[in-house]
Formats: sequence, C-alpha cells, structure tokens
Amino acid sequence: MAVNRENAAMMERLNLILFALLVVIVWLSLSLGSTQVSVTSGLLEWLNNELTSDALIIGEIRLPRTLLALAVGAALGLSGAALQGLLRNPLADPGLLGASQGAALGAASVFYFGLFASFGSLAIAVAGLLGALIALVFMLFLAGSGRPALVIMAGLAISTVTGALLAVVLNFAPNPYAMQELVFWLLGSVSNRGMDSVYLMLIALLIGGVLIARQATLLAGLSLGDRVAESMGLRITKGSRLIILGTAVLVGTSVSVAGVIGFVGLLVPHIIRPWVAHRPDRLLLPSAILGAILVCAADIIVRIFPVGQELKLGVLTSLLGAPLFIWIVWQERRRWF
Repeated sequence: MAVNRENAAMMERLNLILFALLVVIVWLSLSLGSTQVSVTSGLLEWLNNELTSDALIIGEIRLPRTLLALAVGAALGLSGAALQGLLRNPLADPGLLGASQGAALGAASVFYFGLFASFGSLAIAVAGLLGALIALVFMLFLAGSGRPALVIMAGLAISTVTGALLAVVLNFAPNPYAMQELVFWLLGSVSNRGMDSVYLMLIALLIGGVLIARQATLLAGLSLGDRVAESMGLRITKGSRLIILGTAVLVGTSVSVAGVIGFVGLLVPHIIRPWVAHRPDRLLLPSAILGAILVCAADIIVRIFPVGQELKLGVLTSLLGAPLFIWIVWQERRRWF
C-alpha cells in the first residue's frame, strides 16, 4: 500500500510539472515571432472581435499554430505510448500501422487530382484521414487478430504498399510544382493552418483518446502476459483492435493536417517510462502532455531558426530524434548482450 501511495504521489508531481511546462511553452509560442506583440492584450482584443494588429497576429496566426502543434504532439505521444504498451515493444512506432503512409497517399490525391474540392482548405485533411482509415481497414483484415506479431507484420505490409503507391504518384506528377508542393507538405509543418484544422485535430484527439484510455486496464494486464490478462477477464482481441483504431485515428489525422512529424511517438514514452514505474497504463496521459510540449517547442525553434527559408518541423524532429533513437537502440543492445 505504501508503494502504491508513493507511486500515486509521484504521478501527481509528474503531471503537475508537465502541466507547468505546458503553460510556459504555450506562452512562449504565443510571444515569440518576427513581430513583437502583447499576448494578453492580443488575446483579449481577438476574443472581443477587435481587428487590431495584435489581435490578428495572435488570434489568426500564432494561436492556431500553437494549438495545432499541441494537439498533434499530444496525439503522437499518446499513440506511441499506447502502441508500445500493446505490442510490448519499446521500439514500436505509431507509423507502424500504415496510417501515416495511407494519410500521405490520400493527401497526394488532392494535390494531383483535385479530389474533395468542395471541402476547401480541409480537402487535404479529409483525404488524408480517409486514406489512413482505408489503410487501417486493410491492415486489420490482413492481421485477422490483435496479436502483436500479426499487427506488426500487417502494418509493415500495408506501409510498404502505400509507400510504393505514393512513389508512383510522385513519379507521374503532372508538373514539378505539384510534386514540390507535396514534398514540402510531407516534410511536416503546422504553419499556415487555420482553426478548421485545429478543430479536426481536436475531434480526432477526443475520439482516439477515449478509445485508448478505456483500454488502460488491458494495457496493464498485457504487461503481465497474455495468459494473465485473459485470467483477469480482459478481452484481448477486441481491446487490441480498439487501441489500434484509436492510434490510427490519431496518427492519420496528425499526418493529414500537419504532414509527417517523426520520432515523437517513439521517443516520448521512453522519456516518461522510468517516472511511471514502467506501467503502460500510467504512461498515457504524461506521454500526451510531453508530446504536446516537445512538438510546440520544436515549432518555436523552427520559427526562430536563423535561416533564409523556414526549416520544416518534421525535418527538425527527425534531426533531433534520430540520434536519440540510435542511443535507445544501443541501450537495448547492452541489455541483451
């Protein structure tokens, strides 16, 4: 009992620290930029529909960018924690399900074929989400059950197929400008996005978050083994599919509105795991918060980076995440050899 109380107290402290960091990073994101503005007055004037320069910069540019970065980061962090807990593999990545590649293929159809034009600025997001869901359906059909090995194999197969189809689309681009636009979009960014993209991301975060959070008990049981989980009366196959569905919704929507932002879902759970006693069920909320913090912080770095052209967010996360990923693999190797 004393150990449980100590772990609960540690979780509360961890969440409080993360929430404090979240508030700080949000304030910095709203404050920093090429133009100096007052965040407080800008927010108040924007809420009162006053068309001042501060209100336009805060409400129309920085606030949507900040909220989208937070939502995308939370979605990637949460999906990474859920997927690693489900597959019991610390190197599992949210893109493993094929949702990222499916979303990218759906977005390519908008760039090249003008599909979903009636949705206006949301056309790319809608097509990307539809592509992710189609990839998920094929992956679940191919996997059959929710067993980790089959999920991994089916996800890799669907990722390979959709990646090949995306390469074909790029190869037969109608003009170099369309191909360049798609490539820049795939590099990942939360700039030049409106509140409609934020609303779509928040809806996906709510749906995916609920699906995953309701299976927290299953994740805790699976950490003890399939037989123990079954003896606890947990429905492994159904619960696993719900977790996969929630992860695919989160990842697919993130890619559809912000492009590919790598390594967040892979690295965030590794940072949090020692602080939650390696409990996969307790990993979910802190991973979502830290994911939001890291993506928002990376976007701030992108904005203040002294280059002529803005460095893409997905490029920065890859540059920072790749060395950390190598370090994690090295640590795993030392454990086994």
